[in-house]
Amino acid sequence: MGNGVKEGVVRLREDAESVLPSSVSSKSDHRQVLRSLLSGALAGALAKTAVAPLDRTKIIFQVSSKRFSAKEAFRLIYFTYLNEGFLSLWRGNSATMVRVVPYAAIQFSAHEEYKRILGRYYGFRGEALPPWPRLLAGALAGTTAASLTYPLDLVRARMAVTPKEMYSNIFHVFIRISREEGLKTLYHGFVPTVLGVIPYAGLSFFTYETLKSLHREYSGRQQPYPFERMIFGACAGLIGQSASYPLDVVRRRMQTAGVTGHQRTSIVRTMHTIVREEGVVRGLYKGLSMNWLKGPIAVGISFTTFDLMQILLRHLQS
Repeated sequence: MGNGVKEGVVRLREDAESVLPSSVSSKSDHRQVLRSLLSGALAGALAKTAVAPLDRTKIIFQVSSKRFSAKEAFRLIYFTYLNEGFLSLWRGNSATMVRVVPYAAIQFSAHEEYKRILGRYYGFRGEALPPWPRLLAGALAGTTAASLTYPLDLVRARMAVTPKEMYSNIFHVFIRISREEGLKTLYHGFVPTVLGVIPYAGLSFFTYETLKSLHREYSGRQQPYPFERMIFGACAGLIGQSASYPLDVVRRRMQTAGVTGHQRTSIVRTMHTIVREEGVVRGLYKGLSMNWLKGPIAVGISFTTFDLMQILLRHLQS
């Protein structure tokens, strides 16, 4: 009986959509995309600003051969604050915002679009996607966003590991890199970035959507409370970042090779050098414990902000 009612509702919805004039449907689609872009941009900006000092510290350890420990990380934060001032903990955050705002906007809106496309393809319109399409939607969204905003990620990494005197602002980084190292340097480290984004974005979105689906099934409530969304997002961030972390270390080494004294090489050689000099765990997983602190916070804020903004904008439009 329940299945018959559900099928009837889905059919009625599809019939209603087919009767709507194409101009109305197109206008609605445009509104959905704009809503997703705005919500995603705000979500990314809030999340990254909240964890910027931890993120900068993690990058400094990733691109050096220093041994990581929580004590050393917080000592670095403390001495940075003493020597350069409180706001220096957010150095590179302007470049982060220039990258994260379009990245998050594209990623979240692309994810919504891929969910609709895959739902139509697999016959799940208006319903939660099954596991594999859910994973694929997240991976495709992350790959799309990373491909379109990669040079900004490289610039942000350069600003995070260099003194203020070297690069005065974002545009200065672009100008110096293109003059001294060539334009193709702006995409150095792109391959490990995409290889890392596929499991990271795929597993993050998959975990978050799965936990929301389970919550609906077992609680009987359509929408989780904000603190529940934060917990779901934290779990998503923990799983996604742990799965892709070694490639994150490799990409940072490749991005900053021109300013840290490391030789510019391929993914395999960069990974081999890290393992040879520092070992598998201490090299490829350097800073992971800090990521376990900042990652769940950032992803939790990001997913929660996106969902709540979507609900708010839908409410305002209606």
